[in-house]
Amino acid sequence: MEPIEQQLTELRTTLRHHEYLYHVMDAPEVPDAEYDRLMRKLRELESQHPELITPDSPTQRVGAAPLTAFSQIRHEVPMLSLDNVFDEESFLAFNKRVQDRLKSTDHLTYCCELKLDGLAVSILYENGVLVQAATRGDGTTGEDITSNVRTIRAIPLKLHGENIPARLEVRGEVFLPQAGFEKINEEARRTGGKVFANPRNAAAGSLRQLDPRITAKRPLTFFCYGVGVLEGGELPASHSARLLQFKAWGLPVSDRVTLCHTPRKCLLTIVKSRKSVPTWALTLMAW
Repeated sequence: MEPIEQQLTELRTTLRHHEYLYHVMDAPEVPDAEYDRLMRKLRELESQHPELITPDSPTQRVGAAPLTAFSQIRHEVPMLSLDNVFDEESFLAFNKRVQDRLKSTDHLTYCCELKLDGLAVSILYENGVLVQAATRGDGTTGEDITSNVRTIRAIPLKLHGENIPARLEVRGEVFLPQAGFEKINEEARRTGGKVFANPRNAAAGSLRQLDPRITAKRPLTFFCYGVGVLEGGELPASHSARLLQFKAWGLPVSDRVTLCHTPRKCLLTIVKSRKSVPTWALTLMAW
């Protein structure tokens, strides 16, 4: 490897490491100014050697030209909607149906996490590199939002770690934290732009921009919660273990996850969560 190639590789690896620590581990090692300095250095070297730019470089999040319309993507595995229960009686009835189907009276273990109020997306990685992203759409066909998803810094352009599948399609939610929502609306009021009614509408409107440069200016983030396509690799059997594996590969997951070994514990977790639920989250999901 030539010295300049080695330098570029090291810079990209360092930047990806800092992005992982910031967005996934919530434990940054360097101040923003140092990250920005490294990014400027990488941009400078890539501008001098454009033939060495790679699609998964941290500099390549924004760059696609504005679209005239979104193309359609057919989901290889349908993105189905979640079933709902709204009270204790309905939940206990659901628990009983599952036990009956399993022909078991043993307590079930639920993995409980917040249901996010954003936009469901599908992100496909091939050999660890982000190659495609789509909205849920009607569950069978969604819109191609690859260029926009690439601008979200919480979403890795390249996975890291060991035993990454050849093809891995993850599902998750793009959402807007309250502080980001207020910032967008404050700017809109100042400039006479569109004021959004709630964080969900703001997230959806920001993600479905035909110009990725607009999306890049919005403080969107992402939590991964599921998988669609899986080829050339394996995942743990339990949902909670899968979340840990996603995190190990550099995908951000919610830290509001609780394992509940009885229906009563699950109900208590719901009650506790309602007292401290963020405004961009709705309620609790149980897997």
